[in-house]
Amino acid sequence: MITAVNKRIKVLIVDDSPVAVEVLKRVLASSDEIEVIGTARHGKEALEMIPRLRPGVICTDLHMPLMNGFEFVKEVMARHPLPILVISVSVCEGNDDNVFQLLAAGAIDVFPKPRGVLLGQSAKFSADLIAKIKVLSGVVPFRKIKKHGIAALTPQAHGGMVAIPKPCAENYDVLPHIEALISRLKMIVIGASTGGPQAIETILKELPADFSIPIVCVQHISEGFMASLVDWLKGCCKLNVTIAQNNEKAIAGNIYFAPDNRHLKIDKSGAFVLSNDPPEGGHKPSITLTMRSFTEHYMGGVLGVLLTGMGRDGADGMLAISQAGGATVVQDKESSIVFGMPDQAIKLGAAKYVLDVNKIGRFLAKIECIEKNQAGDNR
Repeated sequence: MITAVNKRIKVLIVDDSPVAVEVLKRVLASSDEIEVIGTARHGKEALEMIPRLRPGVICTDLHMPLMNGFEFVKEVMARHPLPILVISVSVCEGNDDNVFQLLAAGAIDVFPKPRGVLLGQSAKFSADLIAKIKVLSGVVPFRKIKKHGIAALTPQAHGGMVAIPKPCAENYDVLPHIEALISRLKMIVIGASTGGPQAIETILKELPADFSIPIVCVQHISEGFMASLVDWLKGCCKLNVTIAQNNEKAIAGNIYFAPDNRHLKIDKSGAFVLSNDPPEGGHKPSITLTMRSFTEHYMGGVLGVLLTGMGRDGADGMLAISQAGGATVVQDKESSIVFGMPDQAIKLGAAKYVLDVNKIGRFLAKIECIEKNQAGDNR
């Protein structure tokens, strides 16, 4: 018989503050599902412990002696890919550059650490931290590698199979009925949640500077970080990345993000509408609401892309796109940090193509290239 103890999430804490370590241990000990199996004072010490302890999740501080959090995350992802949660006062709002540098290095998520005596005294802090670790315990770890000079994500082996709908664009150079899609394609809508910033970066950096199809993105992210996410993506993308403005019309060469705490819709004239309607499915902005709105306007001219994330936001939106005659692409299980949202779209029969995240950007670029060739032939 397997006991509950054997199923506990094994956590390694890396922090040079004895007080912080004790508080984190006490908080995590309050959950029957989590076991702290070790602590380290800095990254170098932790790297020596990982092969022996084999943690399921690593919680690390950012500022530490000998090897700081940035260096530690990079080394872990190169040597022993594991889900990493960075807990630090330096990932609070106002330290946004740290957040996206850590995500780019391979951390799955960040968690602001209250200062001083407030650490661990908040019931919300304890509940939120435990919830984060439970989420991370189920994610797919990635190894950061270099391929042709470009950083790529390689999923590590894990169990489980996924029923992939047909046709599946494993070879994205051969796409069934793609000509019919391209002839009416007007807008690409991308939705993502947990792990989304890394996935979106991977996709957008593949798109050429003359990409002619406007893109709208809805990313679930903590309020206050959207502007920094956009600034971060500008540094790796050839296209202009911006936050959508009310009454603005989408133009080619631009990638528009839904702003904090507003739904992004489109009106009959083709202008953006930033709505303050209640959350849909617990989300604001809602991926499904945006996909439905753009489908009502462009009908079969929408290509929907649903990426890594918890829950089911976007699944019903992908179904609306599919039923209207548009195209739908979901990120596959092997490259998803959390497979929840893509999996829900697949189960609804709403996913036409299932692709590794490293192929989705090339898939979009291929479609755009064919569209330009068709336009040239028609002149």
